[in-house]
Amino acid sequence: MEFDRGVFRVPVYAYEVRRSRGADGGFFILKKTENGKLRVIALGGLEQIGMNMTAFEYGDSIIVVDCGMAFPEDDMFGVDLVIPDISYLEENQKKIKGFFITHGHEDHIGAIPYVLRKINAPIYATKLTMGIIDHKLEEHNMLNSVRRKVVTYGTNVNAGDFRVEFIRTNHSIQDAAALAIYSPVGTIVHTGDFKVDYTPVFGDAIDLQRFAEIGKKGVLALMCDSTNAGRPGFTPSEKTVGKNLDNIFAEHANSRIIIATFASNVDRVQQIINSAHKFGRKVVVEGRSMVNIISTAIELGYINIPDNTLISIDEIRNYPDEKTVLITTGSQGESMAALSRMANGTHRKVQIKPTDTIIFSSHAIPGNEKSVGKVVNDLYRKGLDVIFQDVHVSGHACQEDIKLIYSLVKPKYAIPVHGEYQHLKAQERIAESLGYDSKHRIILSSGDVLEFDADQNAKINGKVKTGAIMVDGLGVGDVGNVVLRDRQHLAEDGIIVVVMTLEQGSGRLLAGPDIVSRGFVYVKDAEDLMEEAHNTLYDRLMELEDHGVSDWSKIKNEVKTTLSDFVWKETQRSPMILPIIQEV
Repeated sequence: MEFDRGVFRVPVYAYEVRRSRGADGGFFILKKTENGKLRVIALGGLEQIGMNMTAFEYGDSIIVVDCGMAFPEDDMFGVDLVIPDISYLEENQKKIKGFFITHGHEDHIGAIPYVLRKINAPIYATKLTMGIIDHKLEEHNMLNSVRRKVVTYGTNVNAGDFRVEFIRTNHSIQDAAALAIYSPVGTIVHTGDFKVDYTPVFGDAIDLQRFAEIGKKGVLALMCDSTNAGRPGFTPSEKTVGKNLDNIFAEHANSRIIIATFASNVDRVQQIINSAHKFGRKVVVEGRSMVNIISTAIELGYINIPDNTLISIDEIRNYPDEKTVLITTGSQGESMAALSRMANGTHRKVQIKPTDTIIFSSHAIPGNEKSVGKVVNDLYRKGLDVIFQDVHVSGHACQEDIKLIYSLVKPKYAIPVHGEYQHLKAQERIAESLGYDSKHRIILSSGDVLEFDADQNAKINGKVKTGAIMVDGLGVGDVGNVVLRDRQHLAEDGIIVVVMTLEQGSGRLLAGPDIVSRGFVYVKDAEDLMEEAHNTLYDRLMELEDHGVSDWSKIKNEVKTTLSDFVWKETQRSPMILPIIQEV
């Protein structure tokens, strides 16, 4: 019998029993079967920003880490958000023991209301993270149907053949956690999104000691945040932003200040409020997501607002501009966010003035640069002072922070996660510099199944179905590639509707064809073109009538072909053509 820091290892024929005391004082047992394999299944969050979701499977147990969404691409017309394809989880629903959430950002929790409609499994998360999830579930009328458990750092959760420990980390949102996932094959450490901040605005610094303790016991693999893996050095502390904010407030004492930041960056909001209070300004929080998250943070005690500092948007008119600060959404150029509506003059309660100072307290997420640029250009056109520099620090670990985690955890395998392929490769180079050979550096793609056998040998063994499920309004998954192609077609070339009335039985033309177009040409400026199109169609319909053609599908196809050929010849465009037949 071997005793190792409270863990007993007793070989018993075909399996190994590992018995240990958890943080709550209870005992848990991990059974290692003779041919059992640990499977790591990437369902999202690789080769892209957002949609983070990873499944871990052993025997009859599956746990899922994070459940995030992604912003739609430019060619996803009308799509609100994108969530992972969970076909594999639906097929293995009976095995799922729980969802373990690392923190409260949308790219890690945004898909929860859609996924938990289909999968009945509990959610485990820290206090603030769960508070944000609760609000999201409440909006979807799911608060009473989803099981939720708030955990504290150091807590061990038993989940079938797994045990999961929550470890304190720092990020751009409070209550972020890394996960130590204990399985019969070995321990996997999943960092979530993290940074090393020795002087956080709220709470304690990252628990490096616990990372080291777990590393001493042996770690099978480290799944580490790659977002900033290409940036040298250390990520600065969040507190450095507070000093810069004070300087900006002092330099712009005679103007109203409008600050755009991530709604979930509670520490940033706290520092803005601190600066506003120091300089005698009232604070307005604007933007639906901003109001929701800040309200949750205040309720749970994660933000401190001095008395008589916070006012409503309707009260702002009662104070001079130089005595107010607006904290708003829209730092990523979202078209419906508060700052975007202020910039284009459509906000109902806030009118931008040339004397205002606008601060972007964030960096553009990869893919959002164009949207942010549009908002910035609109602001500059209004003659405003726009500030970017020194008012943001990242919430993700840079190269030296990543090296520190590797040196503490000492994993057998390096598995970069979270980021585009360039970010994953950047972390792979870090692992290589630390001495990891090609067999122990593994870059996964979405859908890959990484297997660890009982001897801790690793190989990618097959793929599962993955992809992007598009959410449009209340519809989930009903917008696919065919619909997107139609929407792209409409956006590029418009639509022509042809309406005609045919006699029942004979197919004789009684009225029409009437032509209506949208997004093709401005009809009043193209009357001759539309008249010629009408005549061309009329002549073709007469030919069909003379030949006794009465089949609707044949007539529709002929209308499409005739009009399409005519329009292309005259305009070099290919609008969508929709024939509508009325029969009398």
